[in-house]
Amino acid sequence: MDSNNLLNNLVTAVLVIDKQLKPCFANAAAEQLLGLGNHRLLESTLPELYQELAIAPSLLQDAIASNQGLTVNTASLMTLDGQLHTVDLTLIPLENDPQFGLLELRQVDQQRRIHQQLNLDAQQQAAQFLVRNLAHEIKNPLGGLRGAAQLLSRELKEPELKEFTSMIIEQADRLSNLVNRLLGPQRPSQHSLHNIHQVVQKVLQLLEMTQPANVTIVRDYDPSIPDMSMDPEQLQQAVINLVQNAIQSLEQCGGEILIKTRTQHQVTMGNRRHKLALALSVIDNGPGVPSEIIDTLFYPMVTGREQGSGLGLSIAHNIARLHGGRIDCTSSPGHTEFTLTLPFQ
Repeated sequence: MDSNNLLNNLVTAVLVIDKQLKPCFANAAAEQLLGLGNHRLLESTLPELYQELAIAPSLLQDAIASNQGLTVNTASLMTLDGQLHTVDLTLIPLENDPQFGLLELRQVDQQRRIHQQLNLDAQQQAAQFLVRNLAHEIKNPLGGLRGAAQLLSRELKEPELKEFTSMIIEQADRLSNLVNRLLGPQRPSQHSLHNIHQVVQKVLQLLEMTQPANVTIVRDYDPSIPDMSMDPEQLQQAVINLVQNAIQSLEQCGGEILIKTRTQHQVTMGNRRHKLALALSVIDNGPGVPSEIIDTLFYPMVTGREQGSGLGLSIAHNIARLHGGRIDCTSSPGHTEFTLTLPFQ
């Protein structure tokens, strides 16, 4: 049995390092955690692979030199791309070769994120159930109101009176459209193989005409990402909502939006673990999401903007759920990142 293949299927990041802290092996989870390819990992020393780690490199060197194990719990790790993680770090000397040590970095923030996702899904489904029931209660009398206005319009002869019935019909249609947006897609549709980059490019073409001059969009695609099973129209709507949200946050101050695609290995979503997943990130350098709404950001009718409807992110989250995925958000002033994660079936 191939030991390298076994290590590459672990969720825990594993590196084998020597006394100079130069890796000679890194599994797929280490590549994902550090955000670097295997070639880059093996040609650098460990301190060159991250910005900050809450443990001095000399402690790791001393542990390998003295053939002693080392464990540090809940250590903060900031990777080169600015991502902050909390990890449990364990260094184990190799019995057969004391010149090397096996370094494990286990993300403990992943368990917290999984718990938050399950909690968010449960709360959002409860909120959507309430909204759906309310929406149906609104649509029934709304349809009757519109029909009555149409019948009354046929009986009226004076054009100035028909203006009032036209106003009733117009406002009834507006409310009906709002209710339909509240309901959103509720069931998985027919999926087929499509390329995610074609979906993103279609979104950018649609938004190009309304994109403010002070907002720049930068693309960072991984061309090796294969086609995946999806409803392209639903995903297009989800991506539109995410990119529009970023554009609106930058309208006043201007800035840059980065759209990045990557693959992730051994990703747990809900109660299922997936060997391979797509991560589509929409990152802006705007003012950030208000802290008071960050935990309820994906609920219907929750928004931080005066003119916002609070439906875009809720619909995007629901579309991700119908595709077996999720949307995560991390935000601080100058860096807001929404990541759409979808499993390859």
